[in-house]
This record gives sequence, structure tokens and C-alpha cells, in this order.
Amino acid sequence: MKSTTIRRWSFIHTWTSLICTLFLLMLAITGLPLVFHHEIEHLLGDAPQFREMPANTPQLDLQQLVEAAQAHRAGEVVQYFGWDEDEPHGVLAITAATADTEPNSSHTFMLDARTGEAVETPSANGGFMMVMLRLHVDMYAGLPGKLLLAFMGLLFVLAIVSGVVLYAPFMRKLTFGTVRNQKSTRTRWLDLHNLIGVVTLTWALVVGVTGVISACADLLIGAWRAETLSALIEPYRDAPPLKQLAPATRLLDIAHGAAPGMTPDFIAFPGTRFSSEHHYAVFMQGGTHLTSHLLTPVLIDATTLDVTAVVERPWYMDAMGLSQPLHFGDYGGMPMQILWAALDVLTIIVLGSGVYLWWVRRRAAKASGAEATA
Repeated sequence: MKSTTIRRWSFIHTWTSLICTLFLLMLAITGLPLVFHHEIEHLLGDAPQFREMPANTPQLDLQQLVEAAQAHRAGEVVQYFGWDEDEPHGVLAITAATADTEPNSSHTFMLDARTGEAVETPSANGGFMMVMLRLHVDMYAGLPGKLLLAFMGLLFVLAIVSGVVLYAPFMRKLTFGTVRNQKSTRTRWLDLHNLIGVVTLTWALVVGVTGVISACADLLIGAWRAETLSALIEPYRDAPPLKQLAPATRLLDIAHGAAPGMTPDFIAFPGTRFSSEHHYAVFMQGGTHLTSHLLTPVLIDATTLDVTAVVERPWYMDAMGLSQPLHFGDYGGMPMQILWAALDVLTIIVLGSGVYLWWVRRRAAKASGAEATA
């Protein structure tokens, strides 16, 4: 590789890395507890606790649960109901002052599906895990924070690619995995930086790309609403505002009929960003671990309970659905979580060593310049 090309790639690698390093260190540190968020919530006592009841205790219907949620949060409306396979007796409820209230101003809790009792989930509304999540997702800056982190993710990907380009000729000089312990401290750290960087290469690219996609989620959802949802609800453009919703009792049966073989993941109530002013949207998921993250919305008229559409997913919504669990290692249970955590720690070492190497080289260049002018 020609020296001018090497210098060009070295410049790209150095400055893309330096610009994004502080943000990436923050993301790596906050991402570590998020990989084990279920376990940490149980350890902190934030996981919902349900009463022991006979196994055959029947569950309330959906409308009864809606009324229970509204009674628990008087004056608020239900935005979403969701289901979690880890909580067979619970229904996740999200309520807010209005249906279109932005997510960070909503309130989340669990309902016991058998009794309608509300069980608070402190970690969903504040506390340590929520602080980690907000820092990791948007740094408490909303959409501008998400877009800034997406840009830092792109710089991270470029830093990885440029690092691989620079490492290729380096590999021809040394056996893979060599750490020259007899050399200077800087050389040893350079060898470790390169070695760990190559070991974590694939993981870092996966996490970087999925992080960029996840950070752009608001834009992707906005595009889905503008391109797909708006066309499907066009007949309702001039419809008068809803005065009363049809009871939610049969929503799941209706959705099962429209999307056989699938199970419900969550319901978006009318007026939220995943539905329209005149529809319930029941998001159905596939039966495999992979397809469980690919959601198919069933639009149900909120007055007549007629199915108006089974919405096809655009590719970018599939990309978002697959990237978010992959970003946090949610696909393979505890073994994958441990692997993700180990690679996260190694990435912190790569980032820290990169800053150290830049600082040492910069200091040496200043010293050489001072000697030349002396």
C-alpha cells in the first residue's frame, strides 16, 4: 500500500475514532448493565411481583383491564397494552394524559391479568436502569440526541473499516496475535489495540450498525406513518372525531382471525403514533425467536371493530425490529448476554488504548518538533 494512501487512511482512522470515542465510551459503559437489565431489575427488586393464585385462575377480558388501568391512573388514557413471555400473568400498560403524549412523559405499570390489580414497575419510570437507558438512547436530549448518537455510530463504523485497512499490511509483518512484550509500552499497547480490535471486529460492526438503525427509530416510524399508514387510513381523513371507543374485549380474537398463527405483542390504542385516530392497531408477532421481532399490524376500526387492513411491513421496519434486540444481545439467552458483555468490555479497552496511543504519539511529535527548533 502506498505511503500516501496509508497516511490518508490513518488520518481517517485517527479522527473518526477521536471524535466518537467519548460518546462510545458512554454507550459502552451504559450498555453493559442494559445487557442484563432483566437480571438487574430482579436483583434491585424492581421486577413486578404477582400474587400466588391457582394455576387455573381465569384472566379478565381486555375491556376489564382497560377499565382497571384507567381506574389506577385516573384522568389518563391508555396508550398501549403489551405482553411479555416472561410475565404470563401480567399485561404491560402505558398511560398518559393524552393518547399522543410522547413516550418519556407516559407512565408504565403492569396489570395482573387475573385480578386487574396494578403492579408498579419502578425501573420503567425512573431509577438506575432508566437513567442508563436514557443515556444510551438519547442522552436526555430527545430526537437531537438520538441523531447525534447515530452520527457517532457512523463514525465508529468508519473507524472500524479504516482500522482494518491499516491492519492489513501490519499483519504481513507479524504473526497474528503477536504482542511485542520486549518493546516499549506504546508498542505493546499498539499490538494489544490491534489484536483486540480484530477479535471484536464483527461484533463491533454489528453493534455499530444496529445502534445507528435503532437511533433512527423515530425517523423510521415517521416514514412508516407517512408512507404506509397514511395510505391505509385515507378513507378516514374526513371522519368526525371519535366520541367513544368500541369495547376492547374481542380485539385479540379479531386479530388472531386476521393473522392466524401469530400471537399479540402489543396493542396501540387510537390516537397513538402506532395507530390512527380511528383505529386500534394490534401488532402480531411470529412464533419463532427470529420472527417474534417482526411485527405485523392489524388495523381494527375503533367504532365497528371491522378489520380494515393487515399491514405489510416495509424493509426498514423489519431492519429496526431485528436490530434492537440484536444490539443488546437478546437473541440467545444468558450465554449470548455474557458474550456481549465480554465484547463490550474489550471494546472499552480498545477505545481507551486508542486515546492513549494518540496522546503518546502527539506528545512524541511535539518533543521532536521542539528538538528540531532548538
